[in-house]
Amino acid sequence: MENITYTVRPGNTLFAIAQFFGTTPTEIANANALVYPYTIYPGQELVIPVPRISSPKYYVVRPGDNLYAIADRYALEMDDLMRLNNLEDPNIIYPGQILRLMR
Repeated sequence: MENITYTVRPGNTLFAIAQFFGTTPTEIANANALVYPYTIYPGQELVIPVPRISSPKYYVVRPGDNLYAIADRYALEMDDLMRLNNLEDPNIIYPGQILRLMR
């Protein structure tokens, strides 16, 4: 396992975060010493344990990035990248946003 840091956004739930990163709420809670019932809040930084993989599964958007360049860099179809990340407009991404590159 490796760890990444994720900043909680308004409307996030521990279950949804775990589902997005392919882990469980319990693993996230254990990694962050959260006590049941698991309460998280916007702006909170969580350590997310994710399985170690050989090719990147996620990408953190940097200033100046655009979805077309990211898709090209990882040999992905734009439609697939948009679908994986529930994006409606390929022109709206922001620095710090975490994009899923594969299932």
